Amino acid sequence: MKFLSPKIKQFLLLLLKLIVVGGAFYFIKNQLTEKDFNWDIISQTLQKPNAWFLVTILLILTFLNRFLEILKWQNLAKVVKPISIWESTKQVLIGITFGIVTPNGIGEYAGKAWFYDKKHAVKIVFLNAVCNGIQVIFSVTFGLIGTLYINSLHQFIDAKYILLFFGILFAVILVILLVKNIRIKGYSLQTLFKSLKEIPKKIHRKNIVLALFRYLVLIHQYFILYTLFSVEIPYFVLLAVVASIYLLASSLPNFQAVDFALKGSVAIYLFSFFGVDGWIVTLVAALIWLLNLVIPISIGSIFLLIFNPKKD
Repeated sequence: MKFLSPKIKQFLLLLLKLIVVGGAFYFIKNQLTEKDFNWDIISQTLQKPNAWFLVTILLILTFLNRFLEILKWQNLAKVVKPISIWESTKQVLIGITFGIVTPNGIGEYAGKAWFYDKKHAVKIVFLNAVCNGIQVIFSVTFGLIGTLYINSLHQFIDAKYILLFFGILFAVILVILLVKNIRIKGYSLQTLFKSLKEIPKKIHRKNIVLALFRYLVLIHQYFILYTLFSVEIPYFVLLAVVASIYLLASSLPNFQAVDFALKGSVAIYLFSFFGVDGWIVTLVAALIWLLNLVIPISIGSIFLLIFNPKKD
């Protein structure tokens, strides 16, 4: 890129921004136009006595969901250099905007690395993996608990498959521990463990606490929405179903833009055991998608067009 003139570099940067923003809103538009949502249910629901109280709580949880992610990234980014909450906000939202047009949101890594010097690129990608990894650990842990609990109430997975799964999981963990010194392209699990140890324990502890709170906020967004639509399922059963949905849906490759369709399909199947109308399940999945993804991406797109990264 050194042989390019500053004007050409600026043009290519603007072109990249427009492609990312255009792609993000193209995916969003397709999902909103292809689904025949009956939005009248929302207007009818908002006329209920406690509706706006629940909506207020939902909006607070929506803000907390993204704000906790911003705090998580600010906490981890200080390993490279301290950043403000405002700077962390820009990096997180722009990262999400990059992520929506790539499978499983991998573009988020490039979006955040864009703000740092090339010499820090590998470190930033690793820190983002740590940031997302702890969230995955909570999703898998609570998801397994939720799935086993729902399966005990309404068996949809045969016991032999559950035993097979845990047998394979145990075998994989055992193999990983035994081959941790085997190197692939210069990297090994030993290298990974060493890199994790280089991050101060204080930062790890804060990352774990923030990730746990964010997970709890996320599943309670679902609880508030189902309560808003008068779905009467015991509290812990509802949370177990949501945890199971996240585990089952997240285990499949997907684009963030169609994430709600995948989670919605899994949700319809699991909630059918409890007699919940599939239409309400689909609507809740769409609203979660709008609140947790479309709104942040809309803001991130504005940031992407306005701000240029300041690298150290």
